[in-house]
Amino acid sequence: MKTFSQQQLERYSRHILLQDVGVEGQVRLAEARVLIVGAGGLGAPAALYLAAAGVGTVGIIDNDHVDISNLQRQVIHFTRDIGVAKVDSAAEKMQAINPGITVRTYRKFLAAANIREIIRDYDFVIDGADNFPTKFLVNDACVMEGIPFSHGGILRFDGQTMTVLPGRSACYRCTFRTPPPPDAVPTCSQAGVLGAIAGMLGTIQAAEALKFITGAGELLTDALLTFDAKTMHFRRVELRRQVDCPVCGRKPTITELEDLEQAACSLA
Repeated sequence: MKTFSQQQLERYSRHILLQDVGVEGQVRLAEARVLIVGAGGLGAPAALYLAAAGVGTVGIIDNDHVDISNLQRQVIHFTRDIGVAKVDSAAEKMQAINPGITVRTYRKFLAAANIREIIRDYDFVIDGADNFPTKFLVNDACVMEGIPFSHGGILRFDGQTMTVLPGRSACYRCTFRTPPPPDAVPTCSQAGVLGAIAGMLGTIQAAEALKFITGAGELLTDALLTFDAKTMHFRRVELRRQVDCPVCGRKPTITELEDLEQAACSLA
């Protein structure tokens, strides 16, 4: 069993004090591996909290660089990072918060050809992607590989999230069978997004990852949590795993991954 130094015990003392976490839970965090898809609005707060929590290995994949328009909501990036690869900017802040963790960066597009190989190294995936095709790709790959993940999406003042345990709970396709037609849903650059809701949702996703690793509490499975920040109305919609789901049902029709094209930054 991993042992902590006195400094580490002090760093994680507020976790260790929790009856549902304790030293054993903190050890699980130190030994865990979580992959964050996207170093943007959702991935930014999730990355900061996973690093602070002491998750031993955090992977982060994104092929983009920091743009001035990102700074309104992607709190892991600073003004001086404009033009820097997002994964490098994120890794710097994560290591600054907690030098004791390992950060793996992937400056590349997540695609059907590489996703399964990448996610196999992780215990849990946080989907912070900003487009429908990647969200469906993450769902399908995680189901095929049996890797739990948290889905999240934001647009305007709205957010939604769910946690999927492949083979045990409803997956993303159980509820949303296929991506919407191109241009059916506006992008953030077209419709806008309140910056703070990225923090609200990304933090929920980080909490789901920490709960999964430590075994504390109940996960947001078989349910879709939505909220409207204009009214602060939260709604929980109960879901069921569908026997005819094309990827996790009894007779899957989706047995190979496929890359789709669509505009970025949509609620999904």
